Amino acid sequence: MSAAATVLPARQLGWILPPVALAAFALVVGAVVMASGDTLGFDFLAYHQAAGRVLEGERLYDPSVEQTGGFGLFYYPPPFVLPLLPLALLDGGTATIVWLGLSIGAFFAAVALMPVGSTVRWMVVLLAAQMWPVAYTFKLGQVGPILMLAFVIGWRWLNDPVRLGGSAAMGALVKLQPGLILGWAALTGRWRAVGVGIAIGAVATLVATAVVGMGAWFDYVVLLRQVSDPITTPHNFTPGAIAFQQGASPTVGAAVQFAVTIAVLLAVVASTRWVTPDSSFLVAVVASQLLSPVLWDHYAMLLLLPVAWLLERRHWWALLVPLGTSIALVAVTPPFVYPLLFGVLLLGLMAAGRSEHRWSARRSSET
Repeated sequence: MSAAATVLPARQLGWILPPVALAAFALVVGAVVMASGDTLGFDFLAYHQAAGRVLEGERLYDPSVEQTGGFGLFYYPPPFVLPLLPLALLDGGTATIVWLGLSIGAFFAAVALMPVGSTVRWMVVLLAAQMWPVAYTFKLGQVGPILMLAFVIGWRWLNDPVRLGGSAAMGALVKLQPGLILGWAALTGRWRAVGVGIAIGAVATLVATAVVGMGAWFDYVVLLRQVSDPITTPHNFTPGAIAFQQGASPTVGAAVQFAVTIAVLLAVVASTRWVTPDSSFLVAVVASQLLSPVLWDHYAMLLLLPVAWLLERRHWWALLVPLGTSIALVAVTPPFVYPLLFGVLLLGLMAAGRSEHRWSARRSSET
């Protein structure tokens, strides 16, 4: 076969994939958003209301809440409310549309910054277009696209302490779990990044405290204790919750959750020694979600990052992960599929990263 014959299909794919991916994304996400009706921005409106309470001098949190998932509940760190304050000046409907536009922009910025080839980037967009977690994230107005952008910045600039530390701090100020990236940075000796992250977090904490008051932090701690049950929270997808939903006792569910937590933490530590830095970073990204006491299905949007890394290295089996969360299958997908997919990607990253690490070590020894 001639060189021209092998290059032509790749060129054709490069021409066809972008418009197909964009059209599919616009069609599917647009359809889900249009069909949302009054439920559009279900989660964002909680952020909007919280910011409105701050502007009116009211309490940021309601510490009487005992279960996550209800409408209007805000359980994010106090600093997260600061960038939302300008949106609180708009009515809920207008603010929701603005937030949706910002979220879509964050998603495409994350895809554009992924340190992979252009073909894989467009494949990610096409895969995202058919994923229920992605469409659901935009429907809810969730923070997934912001976290995705933060993680991609860290992934692209692993050796830049300002960008790595800043992106980790950004993620942790939105939700606590991405703070695991600072732990990963410490394990890999990236102490300047840790310092940057801590400094940014400290400044944001001081500013937020000046705006919302010290009492908000006490309310936040109380709220977290009351809404972070990893076993009995309804519609939760943690391994312990899945076991409980299948008939196990809360004690057995807690044991399952504890075992998974230890295994995931050990995987993060092992990855810092046995695999390449970029695959190890993505192990920490996946772990940050698996370690969450409440694992919603839309968190699986972030699995597009390790999928992109694996596809760039021609591990085509990774295509099955986003396909397993397809909108077409959402009515029949059993709950255990979501933690299973997180676990499969964690193991896949470890195996592929280990192989790449060994290959790099051999090359170094031969030169």
